[in-house]
Amino acid sequence: MQPSPTEPTAPDAAGLAERLHAAAIHLLRRLRHTDALTGVSPAQLSALSVLMGGPRTLGELAAAEQVQPPTMSRLVREMETAGLVQRQRDPHDGRVVWIGWTLRGEALLHQGRELRVAALARQLARVSPAERLTLQAALDLIEHLLQEF
Repeated sequence: MQPSPTEPTAPDAAGLAERLHAAAIHLLRRLRHTDALTGVSPAQLSALSVLMGGPRTLGELAAAEQVQPPTMSRLVREMETAGLVQRQRDPHDGRVVWIGWTLRGEALLHQGRELRVAALARQLARVSPAERLTLQAALDLIEHLLQEF
C-alpha cells in the first residue's frame, strides 16, 4: 500500500544519518568562532570539556580527544602554564598523575560554553515558535538515541 499524497514518506535511516551528521559538524564549526573570545585555543577548550567528568590521566585525555599522547602532553603543558589545569600524583600509586582543571580553567570552559549557547540562541530567536517546537521534538529524539550509544 502506497502512502497517500498528503502523507509524507519517512526518509531512509542512512540518508537521515548523513544529514544529521553533517549538520552537527557544521553547527559546531560555526559556533567555534566564539572560542577566540575566551583567549584560549579550541583544542584547549575541548580538552577542558573532557575534564568536566573529573580528573583524567594523560592517556585518558589523549584517548578522549583522539590524539596521540605526545600531542596531549604538549597541550597539557601549555594549559598548565596558562593556569588552566594542574597535575596531581595519585595518593595510592605514585606512577599515576591526574590532570584536573583549575578554577580558572573551569571558568574559561563555562565562558566558552556560554558564548556558544548565546550565539546559537540568537539564531534560534529568528525562527518561528512552531519551528522551535519542531526542533524541541527532534532534540528529544536525539537525546533518546544518545542514551543507546
